[in-house]
Amino acid sequence: MRKLFGTDGVRGVAGVDLTPDLGRSLGAAAVVAAGGASVVIGRDTRESGPELEQALVEGIESAGGEAVLAGVIPTPGVAMLTAAGEGTMGCVISASHNPYADNGIKFLGRDGRKLSDAAEASIERAINGPLPDTPGSRRALRDPVGRYVEWLAETFGGELPSGITVGLDCANGAAHAAGPALMRRVGMPFHAIGDAPDGRNINAGCGSMHLEAVAGLVRDHGLDLGIAFDGDADRCLAVDAAGRVANGDVILAVLAIDLARRGLLRGNQVVVTTMTNLGFQKLMREQGIEVEVTDVGDRYVLERMLETGASLGGEQSGHVVMLDRHTTGDGLATALALLGALNRLDLTLADAVDLVVPFPQRLVAVPADRALLPSADRIWQEVDAVTANLGERGRVVLRASGTEPVVRVMVEAQDAGECERICNDLARLVREQIGTPQATE
Repeated sequence: MRKLFGTDGVRGVAGVDLTPDLGRSLGAAAVVAAGGASVVIGRDTRESGPELEQALVEGIESAGGEAVLAGVIPTPGVAMLTAAGEGTMGCVISASHNPYADNGIKFLGRDGRKLSDAAEASIERAINGPLPDTPGSRRALRDPVGRYVEWLAETFGGELPSGITVGLDCANGAAHAAGPALMRRVGMPFHAIGDAPDGRNINAGCGSMHLEAVAGLVRDHGLDLGIAFDGDADRCLAVDAAGRVANGDVILAVLAIDLARRGLLRGNQVVVTTMTNLGFQKLMREQGIEVEVTDVGDRYVLERMLETGASLGGEQSGHVVMLDRHTTGDGLATALALLGALNRLDLTLADAVDLVVPFPQRLVAVPADRALLPSADRIWQEVDAVTANLGERGRVVLRASGTEPVVRVMVEAQDAGECERICNDLARLVREQIGTPQATE
């Protein structure tokens, strides 16, 4: 059988790659592989979500498991409810920042964290296997979003600034109800957009992939800052009053400095990925904070954090993990933590953006056959040559996406013109060597 699980669960076009039949099979296999399970199921707002949810429930029941329905809720809300004991496993139906036609299914362990590769492999092996002759069941959770919001406020809502107003872009996704509810719960004045999902408008010109929307909201209403979530709200990015972007590097820098000054940054270190800008690493050195670098992907950040004992880690995309208080990345938790840290450090978000002086960076996603990248010798020869030439003046990161049929080319260099030229040349080489037809359109 082909490998189903990628870096973030099973992903594909709903109804084509990810069908109800596959959903039923995955639900049953997850219960069988676990030797019996109670599975908390949450989803985002895609029109394919309810059908996949029903299929998962049927599969779980067919294997004698219990399906625990949380409805539309951010991915970290499922993690929180599972870790709180509502189930022995979690399941999220979402394709995160991807367009509405895509969807995905991923499972979480009892601790609220993503399953290991070995656990996912055991689910794949159990597909189409024998099922126990025991009846399953289902139940709906009472006010799961409200419980999640209350937990967020209690856990991350301390020492928030007063006298400011926030713009929220909920991406017409899983945070469309939780985001505004959280702002009301902590007493933070706000204006919201992206809070009217119709099944097809998730991530469409809104959310963390389209920051111009929240920047416009901030400008139009004279707000102090804006925060944008992605489709399943496990990450967030921000903009200051002038619309300048505070990406994950800026957010992590603020959190790390605040925690370090309070003696709460475990190991005095922060874990980031190869995509993190060299300007962030320079700032951390100046602050006396150690930086651990790992591969791109929140699962790799979490793995390195567990290995080193770090309490803070994340990605430039705005995916932040705070292991002292949570089990996974959480955009809403990150937003509260950022606001609290800015308040304690007496900084505006504009001040924070100025803290991280980034090396010029260019990132290009080239439609390509990802499977061919490891053996594309001509590409890697050029990467090695460019890297040697740059030395300490910059770097190159070239990687296959774990969720999309693209190869990402990222270049940093002290000189902006050199950065642009190198990135364009490498992207062109990827198109020539392993590009798919649309790469040349």
